[in-house]
Parts: sequence; structure tokens; C-alpha cells
Amino acid sequence: MATTQQLQLLAPLSGVLMPLDQVPDPVFSSRVIGDGVCIDPTSQTLCAPLAGVISNLQHSGHALSITSEHGVQVLMHIGLDTVNLAGQGFTRRVEEGQQVEAGQPLIEFDADYLALNARSLLTLMLVVSGEPFSLLTPGLIAVEAGQPLLRLDACEQGADVAEQTESGPAVFSRPVSLPNPNGLHARPAAVFAQAAKAFGASIYLHKQQSSANGKSLVAIMALQTAYDDKVQVSAVGADAEAAIAVLSELLLAGCGEAVSTVFAAPASTPLAPLSQTLLRGVCASAGSAFGQVVQVAEQHLDIIETATDPRREQATLQRALGEATQALQSLGENASGQVQAEIFKAHQELLEDPSLLEQAQALIETGKSAAFAWNSATRATAELFTRLGSSLLAERALDLADVGQRVLKLILGVEDRDWVLPEQAILIAEQLTPSQTAGLDTRKVLGFATVGGGATSHVAILARALGLPAICGLPEQVLAVPAGTRVLLDADQGELHLDPELAAIERLQARRQQQQQRHQQDVQQATLAAVTRDGHHIEVTANVASLAETEQAVSLGGEGVGLLRSEFLYQQRSVAPSHEEQAATYSAIANALGPQRNLVVRTLDVGGDKPLAYVPMDSEANPFLGMRGIRLCLERPQLLREQLRAILASAGLARLHIMLPMVTQLSELRLARHMLEEEARALGLQALPKLGIMIEVPAAALLADRFAPEVDFFSIGTNDLTQYTLAMDRDHPRLASQADSFHPAVLRLIASTVQAAHAHGKWVGVCGALASETLAVPLLLGLGVDELSVSVPLIPAIKATVREALLQDCQALAEQVLNLESAEQVREALHRHQALAAVTSLVVEN
Repeated sequence: MATTQQLQLLAPLSGVLMPLDQVPDPVFSSRVIGDGVCIDPTSQTLCAPLAGVISNLQHSGHALSITSEHGVQVLMHIGLDTVNLAGQGFTRRVEEGQQVEAGQPLIEFDADYLALNARSLLTLMLVVSGEPFSLLTPGLIAVEAGQPLLRLDACEQGADVAEQTESGPAVFSRPVSLPNPNGLHARPAAVFAQAAKAFGASIYLHKQQSSANGKSLVAIMALQTAYDDKVQVSAVGADAEAAIAVLSELLLAGCGEAVSTVFAAPASTPLAPLSQTLLRGVCASAGSAFGQVVQVAEQHLDIIETATDPRREQATLQRALGEATQALQSLGENASGQVQAEIFKAHQELLEDPSLLEQAQALIETGKSAAFAWNSATRATAELFTRLGSSLLAERALDLADVGQRVLKLILGVEDRDWVLPEQAILIAEQLTPSQTAGLDTRKVLGFATVGGGATSHVAILARALGLPAICGLPEQVLAVPAGTRVLLDADQGELHLDPELAAIERLQARRQQQQQRHQQDVQQATLAAVTRDGHHIEVTANVASLAETEQAVSLGGEGVGLLRSEFLYQQRSVAPSHEEQAATYSAIANALGPQRNLVVRTLDVGGDKPLAYVPMDSEANPFLGMRGIRLCLERPQLLREQLRAILASAGLARLHIMLPMVTQLSELRLARHMLEEEARALGLQALPKLGIMIEVPAAALLADRFAPEVDFFSIGTNDLTQYTLAMDRDHPRLASQADSFHPAVLRLIASTVQAAHAHGKWVGVCGALASETLAVPLLLGLGVDELSVSVPLIPAIKATVREALLQDCQALAEQVLNLESAEQVREALHRHQALAAVTSLVVEN
């Protein structure tokens, strides 16, 4: 017979109690794994809540289970998504199978590291064996480690109760390769166990020679599965066939977990047939091309998990890392431009990341092969990047995948497979890596289109540097387009036309020929001033991030630098740049411009969405709304002061301006100005450089009349201003086309900013992407903008567009579009104006 015995569970650590319902993870909050408590910890040692045996200890150290002598099973899980850290930040004090006493230390964890690198520190204690419990002290808010917390009724079965078992033949599923980046850890294991409990059959999960009860979360976790492990499901009972079918599909789908596709092989299941002849995406690199489809896919790599000689595997990994470093160094040295060189330098930095190496080496010490260990470490880190909520970090995950595959192939001795490329190839892929893009034969490849990627990714940057039109964010159906299909890639419109009509091809070719002729003419006249036909001058300057780009801008007729992105000095390195390095760089750029040209240096614009390795920051749920730009610099004033001192070293070499990013409050401007004045006095400077702010947050635009008396200039960053005004991520594959800077709401903010500045005699520039669009030039002229800071290669085209305009026509156009309802209507009006201006120009010339 069954007897009931009461047990007490102790608080496993100190902290604040939270209801399980408030845990921001549906698997935990819905009690799929089990019921229990959540603690926001203030201590850093997890202790045993009861006596028992460590029945499961995850190799990553983030979770373990204890089973008492009465059969009570308690799972403890430190933090959310901490499995992605692959053991970093955890120190295990016990081993699986060890008997422990209540209150005994189990795991120590680095709370600071977890706070920076995991989604949350919330720690769970769950009774997974299902016994009812109650709080010993109702209404308790804070607890201390070792404090009695729960009263639990454990049911102890008598010897006369027979074990219930199913009889009949066992049914086995086909082997399933686990797609979960970290195997069946607590969350997917709980989903599987919950689904298995819906069947009456006895269900087991098998991995090699080990088996686990498929209805037991703890047993499944004890299998210690990993990505790509082969598992099978067996069932015995009346509904065994149904159980096998449902559970196999569940495993293939990741058991409710968003599985990573960064390293996944191409899907073998056929995609739905294409019914449309036009596919839409987002422009990654402008231009157009007509050619034939070449479908490309990453080659599959077979990885053996275990190895017998850790020393040999360590040596294999080091050899592969060395060869990869040499290859990247060679690619950087032979790169056709600075952009490509900097990307491969960034890849070298990733190879030297100590966290990746530590994760891989730790796995090798546990008996894993070099290939498995390296693949696991890079994949876990890439998955972490993709889940941090930042589009920029998600794109950096692709760089990590690229580096990971490069080293992995060297470990396995696999050579890159050469693509068979016909003439006039248009590549179609799930995703291209930076290495693949940089190595494209532009004599054969005319452009490419991908499902993944973003407009700011390294792949997009390389495509622009190579002059290849490219589209990203296409629907997956593009992967079903048959090889050899004729396609028209119109990246300017973000469109891929399948089997286009002859008339469309002829229009494209005529447009390309006109564009080439126009570009040649614009470059020849690049040194001419940007003056409208009725005598209004507007300054056309450059957005740059290096001395080389500055020199190129001057050669193409740039009248100065309207935005120097100073963060290029700080990123892709493990320590901050020295004062000497910063000062020398700013001075060299100022010298290249000379005393008659403006140099506008934007102070450090980094933060949650653009982190620095040597500036520790808290993890943020929404980095774009967090500590970035001037907020971060004012919180760390020494960082800003050091940069201001270095910038001031270039005073007198060019017309120096300093610009503050992400300003929303007058107090931020005043504090930064006070620091600038102090640093200038310390250097003995008699005159301060001009100080201005970026208008990239609606709050700053709406308060422009208050800011104007206290600044020397405004520069409008239309990229961020657009996404903050419209609440749309400008790099979101499905929203980027709607996050349009031509939206009337954005244009009205520009207009009000210009009006406020001019009322106080201050000038206004536009340094966002809108300034680099020829279609927008007449509109910005009409709104009263004084300066356009544009992408370096586009300087000649923007200056030529200004020279063709009449200011009075532009002013009438601006007044008209401010009253329109949508970005589409604004674009239509601008296209009509453009067409009319072209006709008028022909009449004038003739």
C-alpha cells in the first residue's frame, strides 16, 4: 500500500521569490516541466534543497536534478537560456550519481557573467515528479539559502504494489538527428515528455547504447544529448504506432524550440512549387542584372562526436586554427579594398576569441573530437548572438558561422567544393557567407539573391564593394526556382522576376546603359560645385570611417566630411585604442581635408546594439532602446573625455566639428559641452570646435527649437529617425520595405528641425541614407537642408542632381509632399517631379 511522508525543501539560494507565472519562458511558466518556485538570486552558490542522489547533471553546469530516497525528483535550473553558454560561468561542486545532503553546495556561478551573456538570472526549483507542495511561510518575498521553503507530501509505494508494464511487440522509429542547438535540455525535454504522457504505451528514447523513459524529463536530460545526435523512439502498447509517428515529428521539429539554421544542411523536403513570377525582398546592394539561376548550398560535413586522445584533438584544433588564421591574413592582404580587408581582420579576431577556445578545449577534455568541440562552441555562441534581440549581432552570427565552417573543414580535411558557374550567373542561396561572397568570380556572377541576411551585413557590404546587385529577405520559395531559369534581378526595387518578358529585359538593359553613361559624366564633373540652376549652393560632404575613405571622398569632389564614424577605431579589438593612436588618426584625416573643409566627428556611437569587448555592459532586452550613444558615454565619462582629448589634437588642421549621437535631453548636451570645455582648457586651446547633435530620435526633433540656441548645428540621421518614428526595424526582412524614410511623418520631423535651426541661424545637415538617394535630393533642398553627407561613391551623382534642380520648384515640391498620406504617395510625387525635370532639362539644352 502507499504511505505518505512529509518532506521539507530548502531554498537553494538567496534571493527574491517570484510567481512561476511571471517567468518569461512559456515552458516554465505553464508548468510543462513541473510546478515549483522561481528565485531572482542575490547569492552565487546553488545548494541542495533536500538529501538525495544527483540523478542528472547537465555537462554545461546550468541545471541538475536530485532524486530523494522517497522518489521525489527536484530539478534546479540556473538562469534562462544559460545552456547556450556551454558551461561558461559555472563551476560544478558535485558529480552525477553522488549522494548529497540538504544544504550542500552543488554549483557556483558567476552572476556578473550570466547577467551579461544570458537572457535572465531567474533560477527555478521545480518538483518534476509531481508531488503536491505548499509554501511554509505564505506571502514570503525574500529568502535566504538553506531556509525551509516548501512542505511536500511524498507518496512511498509499498512492496505489494506491482509495477505496471505494457506487453506486446516494441515499435521503433527511424533514427532522428536532433536539430536542437544544445540537444534535449530542460525545455525541449519537457515538451517531449509531456507529449509522451498523452499516450498509454510505454515509451523510451534511445541514444546509442543508452535509453531513457520517454515520459520522464529527468531521464531524458540524463541522456546528455547534443546537436545532430542520432536518437530513436520505441513504444510498446495499443497506441504505439501513433506515439511513434507523433513523437518522431516532434523531435524533427525541435520539440518546440526555435532550432538554429546557421550550420544546418539544406532541407531535403521539397518546397512548395512556385505559383508567382515575381518575388520581393530587400535591397542589399543596388543595381540590376539579367541572367540564369544557379542554386548554391553549403556542403554537408560528417562529424564524429567522440575521440580517444584529447591531446591529439587539441593539437588538431590548434593546427586548423593556425591554418585558418594564415588564410584570413592572406585574404585581407590581397583584398581589393579596405572594406574587405577589415572584414577578414574581424574574422581573425573571432578566431582568437578566448571564450570560443575555452569552450572547445573543455569539450575535448571530456572526450569529444576536435571537430565536434569546435562546431559546438561556435554554434552555441552564434545561437546566443541570434537570440539577443539585436539585428546587428544576428548578422555577426553569420560571420561566426563562416569562421566556424572554415576551421571545421580544415579539421576534417575537407576542401571547399568549387561551384560550377555558367556565364551570366545569378546565385540563389539560403545564405552566403562573407568568405563565399568575397571569392565570387564577378566575370561570371552578375548578382545574387538570398533568403537570409540583412542590408547591413558583411555580405551586403561586400556585394556593394564588388558592384554586385543583391537582394536579401526573399521568401523560401526562391530555393525551389529550377537551375537555369532566366531571371531579372532588380535590386533597386528589391524584386526578382522569373522568366521575364523580352520587353522587360530590353528596358533593363537600356536603363543600365543610361546609368553607366550618366555615372561617367557625373564623375567627370565631380569637382564642380553643387549649385542649383537658380544659384543656391548646398554643401555635399561624405560619410566616412577611415583615412582611405576620406581621401577617396576628396578625389570624388567631396566638400568635406559630414560624418566621421569614430567607432571604427574602437570595434573589432580586445582593448581600447590608445590616445596616441586616436589622435594620429583624427589628425591624418583632418590633414587630408585641409583647413578649408569641414570635419564632423561623431563621438563614440556604440552600446547594446554595437557592443565593445572591453566595455562591460548589462544584457538588454531591447538594445536599440537601451544604453547607446551619448547615454553610454556619459555613464562612462572617462571614455568620452579620452576621445574628446584625441579629437581636439586635430584642431586647426580642418574646420573641426564635434557631433553627439542619440541625444534626447538638453542635460546630455550641456554635460558633454562642459566636458569639452574642460578638456580644451586643459590643452590650452583658445577656441572651441563647433558642437552639434544628431537628430535621430523623435524627442530631439520635437525639441529642436529648445536645442537650437545651444548648438552650432544639427545633422539628421534618417536611418534611426525613421525606425524610431515608425517603430520598425530598418533591417527587418519583412518590415524593411515599410520602414521608409519618405514617410510623411519622418519628413515633417525634418521640416520642423530645419525651421527651428534656421530661426536661430544654425545650419542643418542630413547624414542618413536618405541624403544618398538622388530621388530625395530635390525634396531635401525644398525642405531647406543646408548640407548632404553621403556615401562616398555617390558624391558625384548627388552633386549632379543638385546642379539640375531649381530651388523654387523644390520648395513647391516639399510643400506638396508634406500633405501626403504615405511613403508610396511621396515616392510617386517625386518620380513625377523627376520625370518632369528631365523633360524640362532637355528643352533647356535644346
